Amino acid sequence: MLPAEDQPTDFARLSDAELLYLAQHARRYPPELGHAALLELQRRGLVPADLPQPRHSKPAPQQEEAGEPSWWKQASRVFRPGGSYFITPLLLLLNLAVFGLMVAQGVNPLHPDGTDLINWGSNFSPLTLRGQWWRLFTACFLHGGIAHLLLNSYALVFIGVLAEPLVGRWRMLLVYLLSGVAGNVLSLWWHASGVNGVGASGAIFGLYGLLLALVATGARHLTRPQRLALLVNTLFVTATSLAYGLQQPHVDNAAHLGGLLLGLLAGVALGIWSRLSPPPTT
Repeated sequence: MLPAEDQPTDFARLSDAELLYLAQHARRYPPELGHAALLELQRRGLVPADLPQPRHSKPAPQQEEAGEPSWWKQASRVFRPGGSYFITPLLLLLNLAVFGLMVAQGVNPLHPDGTDLINWGSNFSPLTLRGQWWRLFTACFLHGGIAHLLLNSYALVFIGVLAEPLVGRWRMLLVYLLSGVAGNVLSLWWHASGVNGVGASGAIFGLYGLLLALVATGARHLTRPQRLALLVNTLFVTATSLAYGLQQPHVDNAAHLGGLLLGLLAGVALGIWSRLSPPPTT
């Protein structure tokens, strides 16, 4: 407790009522003001001198600048699994990690050699059709250069943010993997002369198809504006991606269509299942 002589001299001139008011409403004023009023009341004998000292709350931690967080925090959220955004960042990180390992082993990051892609597990017809069926799966996590990787990464985050909350983690992962494999199977059939395919595009198009089917059939309880917004956005992205692929001879449109068809079928099946399954009991 501060000695009486250290109190502001003005407090000695205040009346008892004024001092009591300041002490009772100390939270409205700076802490020093209420404390000084309490000391003066104790000096006058109006308040017991052995009252416990008030505990001053710790100052709140200084926050960052108001508004949006820093660009680094915004970017880190894309890679941070949590809540209804869990499988999407894990798939994104896996694609980035595989590409990083390839580059670390000497693969050209801009234009990987076809032989390097084969060694890493691409969907190479002569090997896939001769028993190495695992290439249908591994090819989904390989990319033909940094531009290919960045394009698919952006598309994965876009559709994952929309689809994962609607279908759940494991259903989305299952549709993603099955769509990627289905796209590579159709690519083998379509390119009878041979193909050396890589990329997550088939799996991503499967998520497009899944979301389109769920929204179009009303399998998820969404408001009409929500359904319309999802339908228009997904149709636009799907159509522009397919149109771009048709203009580029090196793009494997068969893999895109194979993944899209699998995703559509999965969305319809999921919609039927959700209608047939009984509601949860409480």
